[in-house]
Amino acid sequence: MKKRVYSSILIVLILAILFVLKITVPSFGAYFFDALFGVLACIAAYEMSKLMAKTKLYNYQVLSVIFPAVILAVNLVCVFYAGANSDIYWVLWAILIDIGLMLLTVLGAFLIGLCTRKKILSEMATREVKNMSTTKFLFKKCLNTLIIFVYPSFFFLFFIFVNHINELALTKFVDLSVDISILVLFTAILIPMFVDTFSMLTGSLIGGKKLCPRVSPGKTVSGTVGGILWSILLSSCVWLIFANISGYDFLWSSFPIWGYLIIVLVGSVIAICGDLFESIIKRRAGVKDSGRFIPGHGGLLDRIDSYIFIAPYILLAFWIFAL
Repeated sequence: MKKRVYSSILIVLILAILFVLKITVPSFGAYFFDALFGVLACIAAYEMSKLMAKTKLYNYQVLSVIFPAVILAVNLVCVFYAGANSDIYWVLWAILIDIGLMLLTVLGAFLIGLCTRKKILSEMATREVKNMSTTKFLFKKCLNTLIIFVYPSFFFLFFIFVNHINELALTKFVDLSVDISILVLFTAILIPMFVDTFSMLTGSLIGGKKLCPRVSPGKTVSGTVGGILWSILLSSCVWLIFANISGYDFLWSSFPIWGYLIIVLVGSVIAICGDLFESIIKRRAGVKDSGRFIPGHGGLLDRIDSYIFIAPYILLAFWIFAL
C-alpha cells in the first residue's frame, strides 16, 4: 500500500511539473508532455507485446516498441503544419499517414519474413507451434504486431493533438489570448483519475453487485456510478475555476458548462470501458498486472488503459464543440 501511495504522489508531482513548464514556458513547454507521451507509448507497447505473447499471439516485439516513436514524429510534424497553415485537416493527414505507415511496416515485415523462412521455422520450433504453415504463422505475427501499433500506440498518441489543440486552428479557439490546450489536456488527464479513484472509494464503502465479475471482480455497479458522478461533480469545479481565470472568461458564452459536463460524462464511461478492455486482455493472458513498471500499481498499461481511448475521444469532442 505504501508503494502505491508513494508512486501516486510521484506521478502527480511529475504531471504538476510538466503543467508548470507548459504554462510558464509556452514556446516549448508543451514538448515535455510530448516526450512523456512518446516514452509511455513505447513502454505500454512493450507490455502489450508481452501480454499477447503469453496468449500465443506472437508478434514483432522490437517493431512494436519502436513504432510509437514514428507515430510521435508524424503527429508532431502535422501539428506544426496545422499551425503554420491554419488548417485543422492536417490532423486527418496525420491519421492517414500513421495508418499508411503501420500497414507498410507490417507488409515489409511480412515480405522480409518470407525471405527468411529458416529463421521463421526456427522460431516456430522454439515456440512449439505445430500444424501451421510458415506463411500463416508469419501472417498472424504481422497481424498481431499491427494490433499493437493500433492499441495502445496509435490511440494513445492522440494526446499529441490534445496537447497542441490550440495550434490546430479550431474556429472558437483561434483568437484566444490563452492556451486552451491547458484546459483540454487537464480535462483528459483528470477524467480517468477521478473515475478510477472514486470508483474504488465508493465501491469499497457501499459494495453491492459486481459490474463485470468475470472480467474485473473488484468493480461494483455502485462504485462505477459513484465514480462517474464524482467525476462530473469535480469536473464542474474545474470548469468554474478556469472560467474565473483571466482570459478564460470566454467559457461562459462560447463553451458553457453543460457542454463541458457532457464531454466529461461520456469520457467517464469511455475511461471505464478502457479499463475493462485491458482487464479482458489480462484475463486472457492469465496475469493480474501487465507488468511491474510502477511499484504498487503494476504495469504501465494498467495505469494508462483508461487514457488510450480517452485521447481520441477528447480531441473529437472538443473539435465538435469548437467548430
